Amino acid sequence: MPLKIYDTLTGQKVALEPIHAGEVRIYVCGPTVYDMAHIGHARAYVAFDTAVRFLRRRYKVTYVRNYTDVDDKIIKRAAEVGEDPAALAARFIREFELDMQALAVNNADVQPKVTEHMAEIIDLVATLVAKGAAYVVDGDVYFAVDKFEGYGALGRRDLTDMEAGARVEVDLRKRHPMDFALWKAAKPGEPFWESPWGQGRPGWHIECSAMSSKYLGETFDIHGGGKDLIFPHHENEIAQSRAASGKPFAKVWMHNGFVNVDNQKMSKSLGNFFTVRDVLQKFDPQTLRYFLLTTHYRSPISFSDQTLKETEARVKYLYETLARLEAKVGEGSSAPPYTNDELQQVVARFEATMEDDFNTAKALGDLSEVFTLVNDLLQRDLGDTELRTLRFLKATLTEVGAVLGLFVEPPKVVLERMAARKQADRGVDQKAVEALIALRAEARKAKDFARADAIRKELLAMGVNIKDSAAGTTWELA
Repeated sequence: MPLKIYDTLTGQKVALEPIHAGEVRIYVCGPTVYDMAHIGHARAYVAFDTAVRFLRRRYKVTYVRNYTDVDDKIIKRAAEVGEDPAALAARFIREFELDMQALAVNNADVQPKVTEHMAEIIDLVATLVAKGAAYVVDGDVYFAVDKFEGYGALGRRDLTDMEAGARVEVDLRKRHPMDFALWKAAKPGEPFWESPWGQGRPGWHIECSAMSSKYLGETFDIHGGGKDLIFPHHENEIAQSRAASGKPFAKVWMHNGFVNVDNQKMSKSLGNFFTVRDVLQKFDPQTLRYFLLTTHYRSPISFSDQTLKETEARVKYLYETLARLEAKVGEGSSAPPYTNDELQQVVARFEATMEDDFNTAKALGDLSEVFTLVNDLLQRDLGDTELRTLRFLKATLTEVGAVLGLFVEPPKVVLERMAARKQADRGVDQKAVEALIALRAEARKAKDFARADAIRKELLAMGVNIKDSAAGTTWELA
């Protein structure tokens, strides 16, 4: 079955037909690094990381995701905090990478920075000027949108309507209100680079055209980003890239949906803006990743503390199941050949689901059935058939989890991390709890059951549940 992707430009699902057989080249717009990554960033990069993980199952993939490390926002923020713009950008790149690492988002194959590609950017601007698609005004260079037929197609906008609806343009040097900057003349105190038009720096849009063509060619397979980038960023990329090369740009355009917070679009002005780091102080990284996969990447996703709490409980259940499974079949066990046709279809169903525009929401629903089966088997007396089934299911969950970026850590590590965070949130002292459990064990050994019961009640008052078994006493927060 061919892999189908919803293409924003055509407004329909299209079969992925790579330009080069067996190879997929994909470019995703990366962050402008002037602040901490927010959950909108997490939504985008988890979605595209998952798509790339799946694509790698059948193709050689070249994945490029850039850093915008010089920009008006970076310069403004650097001035506000009294920091060199380059140092500020480098600092937030490091913070972004820490957040992505926590969320199991793999590095792209190439992660270019704007400041390291000025030669390519200047060459591309010069090409557009030479072809009459751009013009120079006082050291600034603008793209002439009316020179590019079809401008506005990606965002379903008509250039005539855009001109009629444009506000009074403060820069009267522009020939058309929608013309956009390819190169900006330097202002006093701003970082700059030498160019044929004088000292300056790139406009926002030109950077992605220059870097994508360098690493992927003038035409490549998939271009991605958030829906907020459709217009004007991606619209302008198409115009300048095609005007320069005379060739198609990206074959397929993928865009992920917005993050809503309590059913309102997330924005700083509404005070409902959350960084990834904010969320990871309260919830496990696997919880956030799982949550982001529960909604199809093109749809809006509604974020709230309550939803994350419910997701954390679900993720905890999954990892507890995996821990019990590992204890039964062994950490390093592998699945022997298995003949049950229904079980063999687990991975096939996952493949088919992901082939339909990377439908992670349905994939997680299908996995729920697998976890139900695992738990059912774990409650039985296990014979050879059941053990072989569990080994098969363990290998299957590992394989599918690797695509989703889930179950990539030992279950014990994730569960201990969740427990430690919960203890810290509740202000529970682990050493004090374990000391009380030890005292209770001594009381039970001495048959002082009244004392043992009193200690249990004391632990309950602290919000601690204990469970006795042949292996000893375990505890967790209620």
